[in-house]
Amino acid sequence: MKLAALQSASLVRRLVILAAGWSLTVLLISAVVLSLLFQQAALRRFDQGLAELIDNLLAGATVDATGQVLAPALTDLRALRAYSGRYWQVVEPLPNGQWRIIVRSRSLWDAELAAPEDLVARLEAEPGQPVTYETAGPLDQPLRARASRATLPGREAPLIFMAAEDRSPIDRDVRGFITATALAFLLLGIGLVGAVVFQVRFGLRPLFALRREVAAVRRGKAERIAGAYPVELEPLAEELNALVSHNQEVVERQRTHVGNLAHALKTPLSVMLTEARQTWGPLSDIVEQQAEVMRQQVDHHLRRARAAARTPGRGERTDVAEVIDELARTLSRIFQDKGVDIDWDCDEDLVFQGERQDLLEIVGNAMENAAQWCRGRVRVRATPLSAERLRVTIDDDGPGLPPERRPEVLRRGARLDESAPGSGLGLSIIDELARAYGGDLRLDAAKLGGLSVVLDLPRAET
Repeated sequence: MKLAALQSASLVRRLVILAAGWSLTVLLISAVVLSLLFQQAALRRFDQGLAELIDNLLAGATVDATGQVLAPALTDLRALRAYSGRYWQVVEPLPNGQWRIIVRSRSLWDAELAAPEDLVARLEAEPGQPVTYETAGPLDQPLRARASRATLPGREAPLIFMAAEDRSPIDRDVRGFITATALAFLLLGIGLVGAVVFQVRFGLRPLFALRREVAAVRRGKAERIAGAYPVELEPLAEELNALVSHNQEVVERQRTHVGNLAHALKTPLSVMLTEARQTWGPLSDIVEQQAEVMRQQVDHHLRRARAAARTPGRGERTDVAEVIDELARTLSRIFQDKGVDIDWDCDEDLVFQGERQDLLEIVGNAMENAAQWCRGRVRVRATPLSAERLRVTIDDDGPGLPPERRPEVLRRGARLDESAPGSGLGLSIIDELARAYGGDLRLDAAKLGGLSVVLDLPRAET
């Protein structure tokens, strides 16, 4: 699940997570290894000091004529001060695995160095090899001890020489080293993560630039990708340009076919209408009526085909305010006998991402429908919804439309008033053209009392 989430993440996040994760893992392992190496080096130096103390005991200890072991005259002042943290003692192993203290440092006072129960056995198992172990001192301080088995001249029975020292200073040094190392590696890790983020962002900058150019082509602000890119991205830019060119060629061919079809169909229909109007009679009336319906149907489907053949990213940009102003003046003249008052308002720099003719048909049909059914007032408002969408709202003060009947008028050929002229394609044309541009049409109740037609359409960047 986590792997799938990483694969679906952005390229920048994926590279940063992988590089930062690997770097932090290496840093963590390095910090642990360095801390362990420092601890081992400190313990080796510590053990070397204990070994030197035992060697001095061996070199200075003597046996008198009575067989008594005499301690050497060591100059280590710590071994002379009680409970100083540096101790030594010489013991004689007993047959039962225990031992008897023969001589000890003054720093032990009346205490003795504790040792593992199997110390004697371990020393006897490996003659000549010292044994190092951890124990507790007279004041319960942690001690690191070393024991060695040896025989003194003049004495046949072997002796065990034991030396120990408080390891608290070493533990403090190790903790200090670990803290300093952790802080240093933490700062290094933060610096590495920052460097990784910068490197990824800088390294992928051409890819971001390519994305911006592609977006500019899609929004109609550019026709081709013209930037210079690294050798890895140059083939991709060329393929995208080839794809854009191919799409433009396909669209132009579709437009040519649509124009040819319009010419091929409209001419015979015009001839039929002309002949029907010149000949009076029931048959001519039927022919004229049906030919007019056929022409409207042809116009409707040609508009659909033309809109479907376009893409909003081919550089088509239409000023919304100019179109609404033109439609308002035209419809005011058409419906001047009715006295229709068309009030419109449009935000500045509002641009439709599409062709002017399509916006004229989309908004024009909605405004004409409102002017036809209103009592005298039509209000048009065009506002931005986002950087990529705009909204045109056409309200009228007519009789309105019940909510349960609104879906009917969006069906092709549906007419709520059969006595009114028309083919029933007005709102259907608006809906289909809007959808061809990725837009949407919604019918609602207007504040003026009639019907409100709400159009959401693609918006071009200014």
